Amino acid sequence: MAEQTRRLVLGGATAGVVTRCRDFTRHALADWRWAPGSEAEEDVLLLVSELVTNACLHAGGPRELVLRHGPDGRLRVEVTDDSPEPPRPRAAQDRSRPGGHGLVLLNHLAQSWGSAPLPDGARPGKTVWLELPSPLPEG
Repeated sequence: MAEQTRRLVLGGATAGVVTRCRDFTRHALADWRWAPGSEAEEDVLLLVSELVTNACLHAGGPRELVLRHGPDGRLRVEVTDDSPEPPRPRAAQDRSRPGGHGLVLLNHLAQSWGSAPLPDGARPGKTVWLELPSPLPEG
């Protein structure tokens, strides 16, 4: 099986974009036979929410969400935005307050993650990506 790619163009929208991206991801995962309602699916949806929310809060909104499902079952999630600034952890703060925990979640749940500037250089921006291994079969 070759890599399968799903692409959702968002154009910098912010209203309703997190829900739209979660729904898009949920449908892709179902097509790729990730168990609905499983912990693996919930982790992916949480991480997509975090990447998209960060693009909304810190980069003017996401331009595109790309999901890549490799032949080994590995999943790569990419969110592109117009800000050249890479994600940075916030200074330590009260853990009981909302916000500022997205990179902690990425570090904990993703197998790997990072960011890269847009390759063409024609416009500023970056892609923040994460990778997750294939979930183990349930049963």
